[in-house]
Amino acid sequence: MKEWRKHIVEAKATIRDTMICLDKIGLANADIFVVDENQKLLGSVSDGDIRRALIKGAEMSDLINKAMNGGCIYAVGEPGKEILQTCKRKSIRFLPLTDEGKIIRDVIDVEQFTDIIPVEAVIMAGGEGKRLKPLTDHLPKPLLPIGEKSIIEHNIDRMIRFGITHVRISVNYLGEMIRNHLGDGSSRHIHISYIFEGKPLGTIGAVRTINDWSTDHILIMNSDILTDIDYSDFYSDFVSSGADMAIAATSYTINIPYAVLETNKTNAVKALSEKPSYTYYSNAGIYLLKKEVLNYIPEDCCYDMPDLIQAVMNNGHSVISYPIRGYWLDIGKREDYEKANQDIKHLNL
Repeated sequence: MKEWRKHIVEAKATIRDTMICLDKIGLANADIFVVDENQKLLGSVSDGDIRRALIKGAEMSDLINKAMNGGCIYAVGEPGKEILQTCKRKSIRFLPLTDEGKIIRDVIDVEQFTDIIPVEAVIMAGGEGKRLKPLTDHLPKPLLPIGEKSIIEHNIDRMIRFGITHVRISVNYLGEMIRNHLGDGSSRHIHISYIFEGKPLGTIGAVRTINDWSTDHILIMNSDILTDIDYSDFYSDFVSSGADMAIAATSYTINIPYAVLETNKTNAVKALSEKPSYTYYSNAGIYLLKKEVLNYIPEDCCYDMPDLIQAVMNNGHSVISYPIRGYWLDIGKREDYEKANQDIKHLNL
């Protein structure tokens, strides 16, 4: 959280000082965290804690330890889903993140997160969007507005809800416009960096230029997708499977309006199905993978994701699919774009 230090007071603060800090925050269920001179967490104080202390006879000029709760919840390093759920169940809105020595490094607003998963993300945003012309003549497809935000902003903001704070964007066509629009991510309290393709590198080739990953697992997605995918469930499914790569998949159903005959080589009818439906699963353009498999991408070469998937399988690695159970739309054509602008009115992304 960008202004997390406003939630901090030192142990020498009085109850009055702390009440002033709470008033400045001005949010329901706000907490102030008490630290010593080394910024080590000592406890927390809420409006209710102060009220109870005053009822018991504390004075406004007393040090804040008279109202402090020394058993407050905190997380060492990055919080997981379990501790976030605990905070929500107990109506705790703010959670301090500390190092192993309980030195506070950040304070997060629990309401902003569904989960926090340990991945970096790459958004592939280098395409020209030819099928959406003339909309993309002077505007890159990722910046086309869907409701009040661009396509790529919907994707980034959903990642943020799952605690993804390092996002790299691969750009080519009108790439400077994307960088100028999104900047370094500081306005969203995350870090955004860019990969500028000097030449077209396909749908995955640009990722080979990255060598400084900070996580073992990488999320990669196309920039022209609108989805409410549950990244937490996707990640948990991938990790528990032990696979090296996971492909998010969307169902595609074909309804046959006639009776379908099943025949053998001599054209003898073996079975008949009346107006059957067939469901297939298609690549949704969202992937989770172990960073090691990126070594199969050749350097400085146009290379597509299907080539990488095939290389991973050819080398004996495990690839699984993950069915998206919610909303998914590939914005490839004008009618898709129009549908997205209608659908966004009813989606909670």
